[in-house]
Order: sequence, then structure tokens, then C-alpha cells
Amino acid sequence: MKSFVVFAIAAVLAIANCDEMYSSKFENIDVDAIIKNERLLQNHFNCLLEGKGCTPEAEELKKKIPEIMETCCAKCSDKHKEGAKKMTQNLIENKPEYIKQILDKYDPDRKYTQKCSENLKSGGIDLSGF
Repeated sequence: MKSFVVFAIAAVLAIANCDEMYSSKFENIDVDAIIKNERLLQNHFNCLLEGKGCTPEAEELKKKIPEIMETCCAKCSDKHKEGAKKMTQNLIENKPEYIKQILDKYDPDRKYTQKCSENLKSGGIDLSGF
């Protein structure tokens, strides 16, 4: 479960398709279970920001965050994007500080947020306030 949050936050800058996709092993993660469990959500957040408590899969995905952001998640499957959108919308509504801290770490100048803003807005995600 921890590994999915990497896609969820990184795909905050997403929504496009490409021939070479990221692994499908993360497509069946129960996003709702993570959203409903504060401990799991906090563990995911700690993995992304501090590298603490990461599973091997989460560590693998954490390393891909720069590419995911730079390409607006071009290698993400529709299922990755679906889960990412659900998680991102939840974080915007309930934990906006998580979004800000993740973006501060991985996109401090907001260049990827800007680059991907059209795709984000068409997917119902607005990060302009972060």
C-alpha cells in the first residue's frame, strides 16, 4: 500500500498515456483503505518526505518521482491515474499540508505543476493554490 502514494502524489502532475508504462503491480492497491486509515496515510507521507518506513516497492517508486513529474505521468496507466486522482482530491480536501510539503520537496519551483496544469485541470485537479 505504501508504494501507491508515490504514484498518487506524483501523479498529481499527471494525465497522459505512453507506450512504455509503469509497473501494473501497483494498480490493485486499495486507495480507500489508505485514505480511511490515518496511520497508513502518515506512513506513506513519511516515506515520501523523509524516506522512512518505505517498502522496497515504495522506494522504487520514490526514485521515479522526478520522471513522473517531469513527464506529467506519461507512463502511468489509467488505473494509476484513477487512484492518483482519488488520493489527490482527498489530500486537497483533508490534508492540504501534505500536498504542499510534497510539492515543496519534489517541485519547489512549481515548474512541473505549471507544465502539467492543463492536464491536471482537465482531470479535475487544481494545484494553483499550492
